[in-house]
Amino acid sequence: MTQRATAFASARARQRGAALLLAMLTVVLVATLASAMLWQQWRSLEVEKAQRMRVQSHWLLTGALDWARLILREDARQGGSDNLTEPWAVPLAPARLSTFLAAQHGQATVGDDDDPSQEAFLSGQIDDLQARLNVANLVKNGALDAASVDAWARLFKQLKLPQAELERVAEALLQADLAARVPAASGDGVAASSTSTPAARAPLLPRRVDDLRWLGLSAQSLQTLTPFITVLPVATVVNLNTAPLEVLLASVPELSVAQAQRLIQTRATQPFNTLLDAMPVLADPQLRLDPAQQGVSSRFFSVTGRLRVGDTTVLERSVIERNGLTVTAISRQRGVESLAQWPTTATLQ
Repeated sequence: MTQRATAFASARARQRGAALLLAMLTVVLVATLASAMLWQQWRSLEVEKAQRMRVQSHWLLTGALDWARLILREDARQGGSDNLTEPWAVPLAPARLSTFLAAQHGQATVGDDDDPSQEAFLSGQIDDLQARLNVANLVKNGALDAASVDAWARLFKQLKLPQAELERVAEALLQADLAARVPAASGDGVAASSTSTPAARAPLLPRRVDDLRWLGLSAQSLQTLTPFITVLPVATVVNLNTAPLEVLLASVPELSVAQAQRLIQTRATQPFNTLLDAMPVLADPQLRLDPAQQGVSSRFFSVTGRLRVGDTTVLERSVIERNGLTVTAISRQRGVESLAQWPTTATLQ
């Protein structure tokens, strides 16, 4: 009897242990499934939130771009020169969108005031791209333009950049321009862009400032040059009303620092309506302004929009071409957190 009771008790203990182990495994399985379901739900919510923010930021920044186009159109309607005293040159300080997007009958009905993570702020500015030296000016009619190359050489000298890089960039631009003029196909139907032809080995024409890395410009030189250069579809003149000191000194041969500073001080209160208006300020009969290199009005502008929602900042930079009263966005670039990185690029036709 004692042995039988002992065996029965041992069997009962094994059954309880197995039941306990099975219960623990069941709890682990349920917890795993529950955590997986919660993770999937959290992921779906985050994806939906990111998608909603992407769409909202797209439309808000598109609206900001349309507003900038309207400002530039009205400026063109007024006529005259383009200068830094006009409304388009005044940047938009960060403005909270919810205070007027949700306004009704003159009273704000904002429902997310207590949630800082949902606050949206919009800021932006319009910059004159003709206040910079244009890469497209370096090559004209299949040859290097001497006046433009000299202007770039003066800019490189001011910024203490190696002239050898400028020579490489100019030569590469010339090759790219000549290659772009080659017909797409030869008369016998064989593509002229075959790898055996010089045109196929030539670099592509740059479309953005960053593309100058392809043409032999170092990363450090590119970073130094970026505030003073641009890449536009056609050759342009430098606007004396908006160009910074470095660009003025590069654009006008033999211009001294004192004369350039005098130009900047004068235009702040009395912008130049013609090139002749700038001549008395220079006070030097030896200096000559070239209408092919300098001007007082602009055709191309840059619109930068910045939308901050919570901890996320979306940035968009658009290039605007104004032809009379027609204002068109010819390119748009969008990125997150830093203007130096643009993961999304859209070129508008």
